[in-house]
Amino acid sequence: MVAQAVESVVPTDAYAGDAVFELHRGGKIEVSSSIHVQDADDLSKAYTPGVARVCTAIAAEPALARRYTWTSNVVAVVTDGTAVLGLGDIGPVASLPVMEGKALLFKEFGGVDSVPIALDCTDVDEFVETVARMAPSFGGINLEDISAPRCFEIERRLKERLDIPVFHDDQHGTAVVVLAALRNALRVTGKEIEDIRVVISGAGAAGVACARILLQAGVGDLAVVDSKGVLHEDRSDLNPVKLSLARDTNTGGLSGRLADALAGADLFLGVSGGTVPEEAVASMADDAIIFALANPNPEVHPDLAHRHAAVVATGRSDFPNQINNVLAFPGIFRGAFDASATRITEGMKLAAADALAGLISPADLRADYIIPSPFDPRVAPAVADAVAAAAAAEGVTRD
Repeated sequence: MVAQAVESVVPTDAYAGDAVFELHRGGKIEVSSSIHVQDADDLSKAYTPGVARVCTAIAAEPALARRYTWTSNVVAVVTDGTAVLGLGDIGPVASLPVMEGKALLFKEFGGVDSVPIALDCTDVDEFVETVARMAPSFGGINLEDISAPRCFEIERRLKERLDIPVFHDDQHGTAVVVLAALRNALRVTGKEIEDIRVVISGAGAAGVACARILLQAGVGDLAVVDSKGVLHEDRSDLNPVKLSLARDTNTGGLSGRLADALAGADLFLGVSGGTVPEEAVASMADDAIIFALANPNPEVHPDLAHRHAAVVATGRSDFPNQINNVLAFPGIFRGAFDASATRITEGMKLAAADALAGLISPADLRADYIIPSPFDPRVAPAVADAVAAAAAAEGVTRD
């Protein structure tokens, strides 16, 4: 009996030739050596027997690891894939292109090495325990694309447990850039931060963090709106994070929906998606500011926003005033590492926002230029210097 050859089946690559997919082919990052092993002497120093001397020294004095390993300049970019961009819960494997992209941006914009790590677990206890157990390999933890409200507890518990910077970029990176843009938008409109009324659409990770940093920066009248309306203490459907925020906001006692809250508001900050009706936008105060950050579809399209607002920003690169997290996180970690900081404080985030805003000179400031470009080479160094100085001033450095 003659055996028949079995034809192997090779799956067709439906995306071959697509420029986006070709850029991602094989991944967007790699590990490269910082030294070269060219002969036996190099090998004996980089590996055995020489490496044993370094290990022994670190065992006796663990702090030496920061000097003699890569941990002083490497971040773990960690996700569970439950809130990836605007795609939602797509799982850890599908999240990897985003995590690789984050690692790429860390290196390109901040000179910070990072490793993308997608965890196949959504339980808070398991997530925290996993990250804590791998933390000795890293100098910082960047939490990414984790659904709310779990993300708040995960970050809080890791910050309590670890003595290295822990930073949820979806929260704090967004908040830093929003505050920077707002400071310059207020200069354009001639308003003071303590006098404005702010409405935030969205009470997830970004919305909560933006509300908190704006309150710290001096905003006194701020209301947050979720899918069911304005947050206030009398609502019985609020989780602990939203209830805490309700207690610290809405001093005007507002209720109702987003359109109700927007009447007379100076700033609309959208971090939720959806569409705001034009009549609600038109009801805002004179010289209003609109930051509509949902991607790819802003809550208020810029063409409409410009009919009723003095300053408009989005999260998109094809409109002026892009509010992009890459303006913040590479410089924040760069500064934290430069200062040997054990954590990233509120003061360090405020300093980062001020540094970003300060890059726009009074002569250059205008309604369509309130925030620098991510490709402005001054951005990461300015943020890093401000963050490092704030860390030293607050006494959260090791040295």
